[in-house]
Amino acid sequence: MKRIFLFVPLVLGITFGYAQEKKQWPPELTEVWEPKPPQITPGEENAPPSDAIVLFDGSNLDEWTAPNGRPAKWEVEGDAVTVVPGRRSIQTKRSFGDCQLHIEFRTPQEVQGEGQDSGNSGIFLQGRYEVQVLNNYDNETYVNGMVSSIYKQHIPLVNASRPRGEWQTYDIIYTAPRFNEDGMLIKPAYITVLYNGVLTLNHVEIKGSTEYIGLPKYMPHGEGPLQLQDHGNRVSYRNIWIREL
Repeated sequence: MKRIFLFVPLVLGITFGYAQEKKQWPPELTEVWEPKPPQITPGEENAPPSDAIVLFDGSNLDEWTAPNGRPAKWEVEGDAVTVVPGRRSIQTKRSFGDCQLHIEFRTPQEVQGEGQDSGNSGIFLQGRYEVQVLNNYDNETYVNGMVSSIYKQHIPLVNASRPRGEWQTYDIIYTAPRFNEDGMLIKPAYITVLYNGVLTLNHVEIKGSTEYIGLPKYMPHGEGPLQLQDHGNRVSYRNIWIREL
């Protein structure tokens, strides 16, 4: 018992002495001044910041192409571009990896179908990994295929949909997968999705390509285009910009 009583004051003394010594540290020891983050101008009301690449501002499809390299033939009107069913998906001429993506979409106000046939399109990061676009305000489907899901992989935390015919907003933070020189996966892709300003996917792991049939799988690749899907519904997009991270 005597040893215990002697030990306690000793420990308290060491702890107090350490705290006293820490208080004497000058604050400059923990201040970091370099390198300085670059200065940018933020956008207002979903406008792109000054360091963003504007992919579509309503004027033209100069940043886009059909997958076969021919001109993109979706309909541009007002500030929006709309899927023309049968004219195939479109994709960016540039390729991207890690990124912050802002994109707004609108599903048709008139009912065109139900389930996966109601305002269906998709946003494919690196041409492989789909964030689902769908009307789920008044339309039921399997939950790992609903709007803001990673198709057939991750179910959204909540359904933050506005009514069909209204503009919806995605803000996406994406980290691309990494492969070694032999093509082996060393780090999977991760994604965070805010849908209409609400967090629906919180840094979830993408398990591989988003397959309609079968299980996801990774194939080695580098940077890839952003692709918007023609799924046969007249879904519209606007205000598309991206920041390379």
